[in-house]
Amino acid sequence: MLTPHLAPLTHRLTHRLTRRPQASASGVGIGAAVGRALTVWRRSVSARVVVSTVLLSTVVVGAVSWLLVVQVRDGLLDDRVRSATAEAETETVQAVDRLVGGSDFDVASQLELVAAPLSQRGAVRGYEVLVARSDADPASDLTTSGSISSPDLDLTSVPRSLREHFTSSTQLAWAWTSLRTTGDGTTSEVPGIVVGTQVQLPADGRPYTLYLLFPMEQEQETLALVTRSVLVADALLVVLIGGVTYLVARQVVTPIRLARKVAERLAAGRLQERLRVSGQDDLARLASSFNQMASNLQRQIQQLEELSRVQRRFVADVSHELRTPLTTVRMAGDMLHDARTDFDAPTARAAELLQVELDRFERLLGELLEISRYDAGAVALEVEDVDLRDVVERVVRQTATVAAGSGVEVDVREPGRPCVCAADGRRIERIVRNLVTNAIDHAESRDVVITVDADEHSAAIAVRDYGVGLAPGESAMVFNRFWRADPARARTSGGTGLGLSIALEDAHLHGGWLQAWGTPGGGAQFRLTLPRHSGDQVRHSPIPLLPADAEPVR
Repeated sequence: MLTPHLAPLTHRLTHRLTRRPQASASGVGIGAAVGRALTVWRRSVSARVVVSTVLLSTVVVGAVSWLLVVQVRDGLLDDRVRSATAEAETETVQAVDRLVGGSDFDVASQLELVAAPLSQRGAVRGYEVLVARSDADPASDLTTSGSISSPDLDLTSVPRSLREHFTSSTQLAWAWTSLRTTGDGTTSEVPGIVVGTQVQLPADGRPYTLYLLFPMEQEQETLALVTRSVLVADALLVVLIGGVTYLVARQVVTPIRLARKVAERLAAGRLQERLRVSGQDDLARLASSFNQMASNLQRQIQQLEELSRVQRRFVADVSHELRTPLTTVRMAGDMLHDARTDFDAPTARAAELLQVELDRFERLLGELLEISRYDAGAVALEVEDVDLRDVVERVVRQTATVAAGSGVEVDVREPGRPCVCAADGRRIERIVRNLVTNAIDHAESRDVVITVDADEHSAAIAVRDYGVGLAPGESAMVFNRFWRADPARARTSGGTGLGLSIALEDAHLHGGWLQAWGTPGGGAQFRLTLPRHSGDQVRHSPIPLLPADAEPVR
């Protein structure tokens, strides 16, 4: 018996295994569709509103429809119970009247006198009839208890619980049942109700029960029709609610989308973009306010651009114009400095101070010109392969005199392998020199540690000192132009206050990072991170910004 079923199953399994690549492709397609649906759900307000409204409407409409179907079902059942019990009472009264008129008959004749008219009317009115002894064992078969029934009725349609009721009671009773009938070699089963009443035959004085079994096919069809109608109405109602919600959401979301597009154009620099205002509702007033805000921003941005342009022009012009008098003053200062041995002590000291300040003034002018070029966007890189170890070595040699004068020892830690990156060597050397000079200035005669390292994607230099450090929040402000943590503190190296700002611009020009960490009394560390290849972006640094020895510092 199992062989005919196993063959198709084996064929289907073989077919599915041979089509595994297509199933995988369809799985990928389903995953992509789910991903697109989630993207629409996250990005579209109207989609969320429509889907949420449809789901909530489905729940509410479904609950109301269920209550309606339940009410219709209970009404149909109650009406059928009332009509069945009334029919049974009427038939019982008529059967009792016939028994009184035929009291001289024997038991079989009296049973036939009761059952025959009931069966005839049942065939016309659509119910089945069974007459059985009430004092028979409820567990016994009705066919052995002298019963009479409709020819097509399956006697198991009478529930045992109802038969047990009439062994101890004479009151009318009813119960739900499955009405089974046979005809033309087939058996049909429909829900029904069986109503029982008790009569007593004069021939033997025993009680007999009249069972009337009413099929409920019509009620079942009515309930099915009501259910289908309610489901169709629910589906149409949910679709209409979804459509109406979509139209309403579109009226609200469309102006918001237009405002988003205009805002994106404004952010891209198209400051003349404005929203179209139509009507006088809240959205129109929002558009008017948005346009007014855009106009004010445009005016302020233009003013700031003009001010910045004037400022850059002023800085560039002043720096350039100061070159000529500075050259003259430099020549006179050099002459005085060279002849200082012929002067008295105060005059010689003044010549030395003049030379120092002229050097600082010249560096300041150079850095102002460099800043003006950055502001004007006129800076270009000369990229070449640079080994950061060589850069650090040159800077250490250049600053050795300053470090010795401050009592600072510079310790270089490098990995023993090339740390090469594509960069402008002159600018990288300027960054490192500035960081090392600042560290010597603030080291307070303690050591300065320079760490060099590189990995597959980036290379880095970290300069660590153990001096005054940085207060909370100063690690971001330290790169501002002319910013000083302690304005009263003198610079031993004659800094101008623009070095870190230029270093930050140089780092950004390479697509790298320049970051600072510090703690009061625990020193500071500045880290320069550069991409190994030109045009790449830095995603991580081979040197941590927080030094390993910073944990125990208080």
